[in-house]
Amino acid sequence: MRHVLITGASSGIGEQLAIDYAEDGWYVFACGQSEERLNKLCDRSNNIHSVKFSVTNLDDVTQAISSLPQIPDLIILNAGTCEYIEDGLIDVALFKRVFDVNVYGLLNCIQALQHHFCAATHLVIVGSTASYIPLPRAEAYGASKAAVAYIANTLAIDLAHQGVKVTLVSPGFVKTPLTDKNDFAMPMLVTPQFASSAIRTGVAAGKTEIHFPHKFSLLLKTLALLPLRIQLAVIKRMTGKQ
Repeated sequence: MRHVLITGASSGIGEQLAIDYAEDGWYVFACGQSEERLNKLCDRSNNIHSVKFSVTNLDDVTQAISSLPQIPDLIILNAGTCEYIEDGLIDVALFKRVFDVNVYGLLNCIQALQHHFCAATHLVIVGSTASYIPLPRAEAYGASKAAVAYIANTLAIDLAHQGVKVTLVSPGFVKTPLTDKNDFAMPMLVTPQFASSAIRTGVAAGKTEIHFPHKFSLLLKTLALLPLRIQLAVIKRMTGKQ
């Protein structure tokens, strides 16, 4: 039986990935903070084993990882959070909360796992299409996901000599408890089922980058190729910030 470890598995994309991998016959180590949600997830399948910890606490992460009977070859680091700032007013505490989960939480997991990396390891890191271009109110979230993308892409280079495969996943808007809080239009919003299918298909194909939905992500990638002055003008027009 193949094994997969998924962080942020108590809701959203991570939860759907855990369900789908278990249904496909994988044994899933579902990691998250909510014991109640993880238990409900485990009730759905005997192939799911809950691992409770907060990615923001390195000691907890290290202890939880060391307690696993084995480290899976497929590791999906998906845990993340989002908060927005208002009117360009920087809130350092908000930035720290977002970076603690999205960046340092990611690094905590990698540090705890890296001694187990081998030629069979496939490390999947979930970022965001928000890292492609500057977006209103997304200073903290977008910057954290830009850092995530840089970390993933440089690890793909630095871990290549070990045979470790690194894949960066950049979703657009996915309907989850996190995006349910958004008070703005979310173009081309997709379901967690769509996201899970796209990720699992891309992982199985060994892709270095997975981004979706394609019309949305390719639009943002194209916009990112434009000179910054034009980018900013287009983004202001699209978001009503003129």
